[in-house]
Amino acid sequence: MALVEVRKLTRSFDFAESVFAGRRSGEVRAVDDVSLDIQQGETLGLVGESGSGKSTLGRLILRLIEPTSGTVVFEDTDIFQASGAEMRRLRRDMQIIFQDPFGSLDPRFRVEDVLAEPLIVHESLSRELRRQRVAELLRAVGMDESAARRYPHEFSGGQRQRIGIARALALKPKFIVADEPVSALDVSVGAQIVNLLQSLQREFGLTYLFISHSMPIVRYLSTRIAVMQKGKIVEVGSTSEMTANPRREYTKSLLAATPEITVR
Repeated sequence: MALVEVRKLTRSFDFAESVFAGRRSGEVRAVDDVSLDIQQGETLGLVGESGSGKSTLGRLILRLIEPTSGTVVFEDTDIFQASGAEMRRLRRDMQIIFQDPFGSLDPRFRVEDVLAEPLIVHESLSRELRRQRVAELLRAVGMDESAARRYPHEFSGGQRQRIGIARALALKPKFIVADEPVSALDVSVGAQIVNLLQSLQREFGLTYLFISHSMPIVRYLSTRIAVMQKGKIVEVGSTSEMTANPRREYTKSLLAATPEITVR
């Protein structure tokens, strides 16, 4: 069953380009007439080279940016037609893990404040219950409860990404967009994060859109793979089909461009 249904989604940006005769106005379609489904409980890997529109598509699906046209239906609700109150409810179920574990955490706040913020906004919990929930979140991502009293700059990149994952889990979402979550980490730490995401999916019944430029990581983690090129989805299929028999030369080039990895 489809948890997320994307239909004819487009996002255009205006630009001005310098030319010999002056300036020329126009637009670029970062996401161009994209349609796809994300099934409940699956990991859909979204892969493509830098600038292909992957992150823009992920943010559109969460309504972090508005589309030029098209629809995204989450659990029978068209999110672009949803009221403020409806979106507030939907935000509980739709979360994001950002690429940069250094820039996505506010350095002014302790970890307990970072993790408690969505609980304060969306839930009426006592201070003690919030502290208990923060401790549970830290344990879920493999960190000690003592981390709650420390600041983000006191942690390594991998630990910060675990904190970012804990924050995404705070409201017990159904769907998470993981936007290049390991690209800023070294290979061994990134492998640990990939394995953590897998175990959390099994434990909490999560559905992922996993965005990456690395075909081997996407192939390891994903149920299905969607290939994006110049704002368009050019090929979608099961992981085994896409690995064994890709139809597009572009997909073949992505498979060939990055070496095989072993995730332990």
